[in-house]
Amino acid sequence: MDAESGGGVFIVGCGYVGQAVALRLRACGVRVTALTRNPDTAAALETAGISTMIAELSGEAWHSRVPDGIAAVVNCVSAGGGGLEGYRCSYVEGMQSLLRWARTRTGIRTVVYTGSTSVYPLSGGAEIDETAPVGGGERAQFLLQAERLLLAEPGTFRAFVLRLAGIYGPDRDHLARQVRTGAISGRPEVHLNLIHRDDAAAGVVAALRAPPGIPGGIYNLADDGAATRGEVVAWLASRLGVPPPVFTGEEGPRREGPAPDRVIQSRRARELLGWRPQYPDFRAGYAGFVSP
Repeated sequence: MDAESGGGVFIVGCGYVGQAVALRLRACGVRVTALTRNPDTAAALETAGISTMIAELSGEAWHSRVPDGIAAVVNCVSAGGGGLEGYRCSYVEGMQSLLRWARTRTGIRTVVYTGSTSVYPLSGGAEIDETAPVGGGERAQFLLQAERLLLAEPGTFRAFVLRLAGIYGPDRDHLARQVRTGAISGRPEVHLNLIHRDDAAAGVVAALRAPPGIPGGIYNLADDGAATRGEVVAWLASRLGVPPPVFTGEEGPRREGPAPDRVIQSRRARELLGWRPQYPDFRAGYAGFVSP
């Protein structure tokens, strides 16, 4: 989608990735309307020339406020806290509300939803593509339910589900901050599948611009790194000039069970969407914003 194609883009959930998508599209001359629950984000988007409303996606108060002429929708919503109920509200009820609104509109050609590769529970270093079994804990089930709602919608638009690997980038450097403390959660031998924020945003734009013959459906987005947590942590420690930290073996507070150990493949996105990561591995990505 570009400035000449006609029709605007409606982005809901303008958090870390959604805001990057909005700014990228606006820089290309696309008319963007945004929905966020964060007043600070709304102010930043308005300053960038993006019409923004503050609302909860799961509600319906925003339905009548979206301008006409929307040709594409991007759902980049996140849980935003609140535990499991936050996941249900944001992902499931949010998608239900979005689809109820979409049914009242004509002219929507594409809907893109950013999910997560956390729905793949396999371990043992297995290579994972879009055909792999899905499952996991309650959070993963809410993510999957949102996917299924979209893909089952008998609409006239193409639906893309982009399953994103672990997102990192400027202002999202949790692992580097852990390295500085000297203690790292998890286990060093587990593969860490990552995607830089800017590459995630580029993947969304690639789906929006996919030619008519390209099918919708599920696409994984991950970089080419396929490194273990131990490799990433050792490199970060060296770059930061600190001693290698100790792995605690304990998972993060939101982890449901042991972390799966698998390598996410993104061949489908490369072959069909023409997507290529600007940051092909963690070294290229972290080098841009992590320094001693």
